[in-house]
Amino acid sequence: MKSTIASMVLICTIALASVVACKKTSSSSDTNTPTTAATVTTLSCSAATVSSRPVNGSAYTGTATVPYSGGNSVAYTAGSGIASTGVTGLTATLQAGSLANGSGSLTFGISGTPTSAGIANFAISFGGQSCAFSVSVDTASNTTVDCSTATGTAKVVCLANAFKATLNSTQLAALQLSYSLSNAKTWSNLPASMSARIGLKMGTLNATQLAAAKALIQEISGTTTNEGYDEIQQLWLADDYLYNNGGGSDYGSGNYYIGFFGTPAMTGTFEIQMTGHHKTLANTYINGSLVGATPHFEAVEPLSFTSGGNTYAPINQEAAALSAMLKGLTSTQLTSAKLSKTYTDILLGPKVDWQFPTAHEGLQCNTLSAQQKELVIAALKTYVNDIDDANAATILAKYTNDLDNTFIAYSGTTDLATKNDYVRIDGNNVWIEFTVQGGIVYKQNVHYHSVWRDRVTDYGGTK
Repeated sequence: MKSTIASMVLICTIALASVVACKKTSSSSDTNTPTTAATVTTLSCSAATVSSRPVNGSAYTGTATVPYSGGNSVAYTAGSGIASTGVTGLTATLQAGSLANGSGSLTFGISGTPTSAGIANFAISFGGQSCAFSVSVDTASNTTVDCSTATGTAKVVCLANAFKATLNSTQLAALQLSYSLSNAKTWSNLPASMSARIGLKMGTLNATQLAAAKALIQEISGTTTNEGYDEIQQLWLADDYLYNNGGGSDYGSGNYYIGFFGTPAMTGTFEIQMTGHHKTLANTYINGSLVGATPHFEAVEPLSFTSGGNTYAPINQEAAALSAMLKGLTSTQLTSAKLSKTYTDILLGPKVDWQFPTAHEGLQCNTLSAQQKELVIAALKTYVNDIDDANAATILAKYTNDLDNTFIAYSGTTDLATKNDYVRIDGNNVWIEFTVQGGIVYKQNVHYHSVWRDRVTDYGGTK
C-alpha cells in the first residue's frame, strides 16, 4: 500500500513539473514574438509634392510628401538620409510617423545646397515598395531690389516689385492681372481645389520667390502677437496639419494664391490679395493710400494643433474677445442683443458682396458702460490688427468714433463654443461676423468661420 501511494506521489510530481515547464516555455515564446512591420501596397512618387522649390547654390530646407495606399496602421521610425542624384547636394530623410489604415502620406525632410539647376531625384524604399520622386531646382536670380529704406505704401510697392523681379514671364502673367471687382471677389472659404482661385499658386514658387512673397505679405500685415502675419503663418500651418492628418492634398499652405489686381504703384488703383482655404486678405490702394482692407476672411480647423513641437490656436483670440464682450452684458442687455434666428454660417461670406442688411439688429452700443465699450473695442482689435500697424490704428480710430452707432448681436450661447453659436458687430462702417460650425475633416469637432467687412470700403469701395 505504501509502495502504491509513493508511486502516485511520484507520478503527480512529475506531471506538475511538466505543467510548470510548459508554462515557462509558453511565456518565453510570447516574449520573443516579432513586431509587425510597417507595410504599404503602393507608393505614389509621381504624385509627390514639395513645400517649396530649391534654388541652385542656395541652402535649402523643406519637405516632400509622398502618398501611399494600403497602410497597415503601424508606427515607423525616421529613416537614413538619401542623397539626391541628377542634381546633387540635397538629402531626403524620412520623418517618423504612423501609417494610416489605408491611404496616407510619408513626409521626407529635404536639406542641403543644390549644386546646379535641374531635377534632383530621390530613390526611396518603404514598407516593401520602392519608387523615385523628383524635385525641381531653379536657377538663381541675379536681380535684387533693395527696399530697406522705403516706408508705408512705398515699401509695399517696392516689395511687390522685388517679388516680381524673381519671377519668369509665365509667372508674372499669372500674378499681375487687371483691377476689377470680378477679379477681386474671386476668393472662398473652400480649398482652392474645390473653388478655383486666380493669381500665382504659392506652392509653385522656389525658395527665393516664396521668401519675397512672404516679405510682401508680412509688410501689409500687423505685428501684434497672434494677429497679423503671426496669425497668417499659424493658419498656413493649420492647413499643412490638415494635409498631413486626414485632409489630403486638397489642403496645405502650398495651395494658397497671391495676386496683384492692377499694377502696384504710388499712383492708380491696385489690390494685393492672398487667398486660400482659411485665410483671405485683400488690401486695396489708390494713389499711394490704403483705401480698403476688406473683405478679410479667417477660419481654422482644428481649433488647436501641434506643429514642430509648438501648440497653436490661431483664432482663439477672436473667440475669447467676442465671448468676453457678450459675457460683459447684463441679462437685460443680452435679451436685447439676442437674435431670433439660428445661423449655421456667416451671412456675408464669399460671393455675397455688397449685400449688407439695411437695418441694424441687436443692442446699440450707446447704451453700454465705458467698461463694456472697452470690451467691444478689444474685440474689434483682433480683426483690425491683422493689417499693418499704421493703417490698423487709423481704422480702429474710425470704428471707435462710431461706436455709439454700432450694434452687437448674437445667437446661440455666449461661450462661442457650440455648433451654430454666432456673434456680430455692425456699425456704419464695420461688419464683423463669427460663427461656430461643425467639423469638416474632424467631424466630431467644431471649427470657426469669421469675416471682417466694411459697409463703405469693401474692395476699396469698388462695386
